[in-house]
Amino acid sequence: MKQTKTVSELADHLGGVVEGDPDILISGLGTLETAGPEAITFLANPKYAAKVEQTSAGAVLMAPGGERFGHTAILVDNPYLAFAKLLTLFYTSTHEALGIMPGANVSDSAVIAEGTTIYPGACIGKNVKIGSRSVIYPGVAIYENAVIGDDCTLHANSVVRERCRIGNRCILQPGAVIGSDGFGYAPDGNGYYPIPQIGIVILEDDVEIGANSCVDRAAIEVTRIGRGTKLDNLVQVAHNCKIGEQCMIVSQVGISGSTTVGNHVTLAGQVGVAGHITIGDNVLVGGQSGVASSLPGNASYSGSPTIPHKEWLKSSMVFPRLPEIKKTVASLEKRIAELENRLNQISKEN
Repeated sequence: MKQTKTVSELADHLGGVVEGDPDILISGLGTLETAGPEAITFLANPKYAAKVEQTSAGAVLMAPGGERFGHTAILVDNPYLAFAKLLTLFYTSTHEALGIMPGANVSDSAVIAEGTTIYPGACIGKNVKIGSRSVIYPGVAIYENAVIGDDCTLHANSVVRERCRIGNRCILQPGAVIGSDGFGYAPDGNGYYPIPQIGIVILEDDVEIGANSCVDRAAIEVTRIGRGTKLDNLVQVAHNCKIGEQCMIVSQVGISGSTTVGNHVTLAGQVGVAGHITIGDNVLVGGQSGVASSLPGNASYSGSPTIPHKEWLKSSMVFPRLPEIKKTVASLEKRIAELENRLNQISKEN
């Protein structure tokens, strides 16, 4: 059912301050361009401040000190975060507990807590444990002895392999695979002998794994994804990696085996990370970079191989001029050679 809130109620929910009419009724959210009189919008980037004047929104979320052009505003320190919280308030709801539905294949030895929903087509193996209020959608496969925490959502066709452990409030998007075999082979003459991957994967609380992303099980011990870390779609985390807390791993990143990533690290799209290295805390690596060696923390890097981001920016300004610079260097080399020949001739004449 669609709900309506006053601006004052929304401000209380967000811990913000109202400037303007606190009694305006809000029933949804929209962009600065599309929001109507019953919607609230947000201004997160000051460069779009002029659009506030033209918006038809009933109210605007904005930071203190901004020009509201006569609109009612809720002042908050982080308008983007506030907008996300209102999206949750208006458009998400608690999943109705449906229990084990007809067509779900659940082992008799599985332990399923109260309030959990298991949809038709899901397959739950022997001795699996699933916590309270979790939702298991069609096509999900959970292998034997795996553990799923409370309030988890496993979307269609995601897979949790044997003995892996999923914390509380974790989300697996469609097609995510947790605990696939690590890529380990021993050379054996002209071929390769597969090394059994006997470890597990642990996802700590509040982790989200994007669609068709894979987190490989450890060869012997644990591949671990830290609390609050988010993996985008199409991410590969290899065996024995340790990913810290509150990291953002963007689409098409590949992290090779036995690499350690610190806390609050951001790896932008298509970053490739070599194996057996360490990335420090609070590192940001720019898109399409190649991380070939360990990176100290509290810094930004770009390029392949990676260098400090500011140095990469300077270098990138030079790249388009390399053909011209090459011609200039060749010309200078030719002139220097001519001058040396003339000097040699003068020296011989004297």
